[in-house]
Amino acid sequence: MSPQASSNADGTPSTGTPFVCSWSGGKDATLALDRALRAGGDLRFLFTMMAEGGERSRSHGLRRDLLATQAERLNVSWRRFEASWESYEETFVEALSLFRDEGVEEGVFGDLDVEAHRTWVEGACKRAGLAPRFPLWKRSRSSLFAAWRDRGFRGVVIAVRDGVLPRRLLGRSVDDDLFREIRALGADASGEAGEYHTLVTGGPPFSETIGIETGEAVLRDGVWFLDVRVEGDP
Repeated sequence: MSPQASSNADGTPSTGTPFVCSWSGGKDATLALDRALRAGGDLRFLFTMMAEGGERSRSHGLRRDLLATQAERLNVSWRRFEASWESYEETFVEALSLFRDEGVEEGVFGDLDVEAHRTWVEGACKRAGLAPRFPLWKRSRSSLFAAWRDRGFRGVVIAVRDGVLPRRLLGRSVDDDLFREIRALGADASGEAGEYHTLVTGGPPFSETIGIETGEAVLRDGVWFLDVRVEGDP
């Protein structure tokens, strides 16, 4: 099937189309996945790009066990791929190519409106022979917040960019109050430019809520990351 075939006008896969979802563990990836599933797409895999060593995700700094638990509660196979920033693109394309070889036709991504990143993803998908899908593309911030609330998702803030948002937001629930406060602070309330990152702990289509415990916050590359683990894990 052509990499450009089998898509709905809203950027979601069509009914029965096998797809893989790029998985950060945060709200935008979750909303994109939810829209793809509700459109009838056939979820085969989640995948996450990990830092060297494979213990934490490269973008959000989430523990491997936490990401694995999310996939378990979503009842889907999760795969991780380690990469440095220098090897990131080639590893990303190799990952997509592996999914294509296993029958996946499309990739679902949670991008909102950064044209340069969409162009990069489209290029990687073209090289791998997959069709890229962007279920959240150009959706208004207000509609995304409404979807988060109305669908009953739950999550917490696990990273904030130093000098852009205050460290006190770490651990806050992702809700209307948070979105209003971030807007009042002059930042993009969706955090599309990396102003903050989130961890989703429950809501459809998770089978049950993930209990979490939080530890210390660490400043790394200009971002405060809150250490989070599955409740009861050592």
